[in-house]
Amino acid sequence: MTTPGPDTAAAPGAGEVDPVVAEIAAGYASTGPALEFGSVVHGGRAHPGAQVRVPLSMTTRHGLIAGATGTGKTKTLQLLAEQLSAQGVPVVLADVKGDLTGLSRPGERGDRVTRRATDTADDWTPTGFPVEFLALGGLGTGVPVRSTITGFGPVLLSKVMDLNATQESSLGLVFHYADDAGLPLLDLKDLRAVISWLVSDEGKADLQGLGGLSKATAGVILRNLIALEDLGGDVFFGEPEWDTADLMRTAPDGRGVISSVELSQVQDRPALFSTFLMWLLADLFEELPEVGEVDKPKLVFFFDEAHLLFTGASKAFLESVTQTVRLIRSKGVGVFFVTQNPTDVPTPVLGQLGNRVQHALRAFTPDDATALKKTVKTYPRSTAYDVAETLTSLGTGEAVVTVLSERGAPTPVAWTMVRAPRSSMGQIDPAEQQAAVTASVLAGRYGAAVDRESAYERLAARLAPPPAPVPAPAPAPTPAPVPRDTDGWREPDLDGPAPRPRPRRQPAPEPDLVSTVLGSSAFRAFARSAASALGREITRGVFGTRRRR
Repeated sequence: MTTPGPDTAAAPGAGEVDPVVAEIAAGYASTGPALEFGSVVHGGRAHPGAQVRVPLSMTTRHGLIAGATGTGKTKTLQLLAEQLSAQGVPVVLADVKGDLTGLSRPGERGDRVTRRATDTADDWTPTGFPVEFLALGGLGTGVPVRSTITGFGPVLLSKVMDLNATQESSLGLVFHYADDAGLPLLDLKDLRAVISWLVSDEGKADLQGLGGLSKATAGVILRNLIALEDLGGDVFFGEPEWDTADLMRTAPDGRGVISSVELSQVQDRPALFSTFLMWLLADLFEELPEVGEVDKPKLVFFFDEAHLLFTGASKAFLESVTQTVRLIRSKGVGVFFVTQNPTDVPTPVLGQLGNRVQHALRAFTPDDATALKKTVKTYPRSTAYDVAETLTSLGTGEAVVTVLSERGAPTPVAWTMVRAPRSSMGQIDPAEQQAAVTASVLAGRYGAAVDRESAYERLAARLAPPPAPVPAPAPAPTPAPVPRDTDGWREPDLDGPAPRPRPRRQPAPEPDLVSTVLGSSAFRAFARSAASALGREITRGVFGTRRRR
C-alpha cells in the first residue's frame, strides 16, 4: 500500500511512531562506524529520530551522487568528505568551481544551519578540516600535479587527444617502441620527437619494424599532439611526477587529509582534467596492495563531473574504467562518481555503484523524462514513496538515498534531509589558500618543474652532424742517444758529478683472470646490453599506465 504523498499525509500525533518511518530507519541501523547522511522525510516532515547512514566499511562498494544543478550535490560531497576525514580516512576530490576550499575553515552558525541541525538531530559544531590544495600542472592555487608521458600511458593520452580506436592502437605502438628503444617519454616534446623520428627518413627502418603503424596515422597523431601542446597541455606533463602515496596521508591528529584538486583554471579543458583524475585513480589501482574486505577504507575518491570522463570514450577506455572500479575495492579504495544524471555513467560502471544519493531531477524535456524513468528503475521497489514523483519534488539539500547495509543488502529507499556541512560552505580568501599551499610539505617536492635528459635530447643527438676530425699531433723530436757501457752505467761526465745507477727493467706481471674477463670487449658489450634492457623495461597496467613498483 502506497503512503499518501508528502504534501497530503497527516503527521502522526504526539508520541506516535510512524510505522513506515520506523521500517525505513531499521534498514539503516548500523552497529559499526558509519557516515551520517541525515534524517528520514515522510508525511511532509523530517523525522530526526530516524537516521539515514551508510556503514563505513561499505564505502568501498562505491557510490553515485547525482542531481540537477543547484540541488545540493556539492554540499553532500562536502559532508561525506568531512565525515570520512574525521574517521581517519584520506579523501581525494575535484573542486571544479572552487566551492570546496571552505573545507579548511570552520563554518558559521546561522538560522538555516540551526534549523537543519534540529531536523537532522545533528549536534552541529563549526569545524575545519586538514586540506591539501592541489592544481593540475600548477594551473591554479595548489601544489602542482604532473605526470610523465610514460607514466600516463597511451590509453589515457588517446582519450585526451580524442583519437579513434585505430589511432589509439597506433599510439600504443609508439609507446612500445620508445620503451624498447630506451627513450624516456617525460613530456610532450619527447613524444613529439619520437613520432617525428619515426616519420623521418632516418627513422624509416624503425617505423617499418613496428608493423601496424602507418606513416599517415603517425602524422595524424603528431598533428593532434601539436594541437594539444598549443592549447597549453604541456604544463601537465613532466617531472617531478606525482606520487600517489602522497594522497594517502593523515594529519597529526589522526584525521584523514583531504586532497582537493583545483580545476577552476582548466574548466575549458574538460577531457584533459577528467582524464587526469582517472590517471590518479589508475595509479592508485596499480600501486596499492590487495587488502580484501576492510572495516575502514584506505582512501575514498570523489570523481566530480563524471560525465566528462565518459563522453566520446573508446570501448577500450570504458572497459579499463569498468575493470578499475570493479577491482580497486579489494585494495581498500572507494570511488564516488558525481554527476547530474545517473544515465551519464555507462551501465557497466553504474552496476558497480552500491550507494546512491540522488538529488532532485528535472523533467522539462522528453529526454529528461526518459532519463527519469531509467533512474527510477535503478532503485529498489518502494511502498513508502512514488520514486518518480519524489525525485522531481525534492527540495535543495534533500535526496533519495539507498545504500548497502552492513550485510551488503540494499537498504530501503529513503527520502532524506541531508545534514549541513560543518566547514564553511563558501570559498576562502585566495591569500589564505596561497598561504596554505606555500606552507605545505609537498610544495618543496613538486613546486619546481625539472627537465632532465630524455627522448628529445637523445634523438637530437642522433641527428646532430658528426664532430670534425681532430688532427693528429706532430711527433716529438727523438732525443740523441746517450752512450752506455755494457753494465748499464752511463759514461761519466769528467767535469760533472758521478752518474746514478739505472735500475734494470722488471718483467710485467701476468694478468689475472678477473681483469682479463672484465676488460674483454665481449663482456663490455654484454654489460651495455644488460644495462640498456634494465633501463627500458616497463610494465604497464590496464590503462597502459606505468607500474612503478
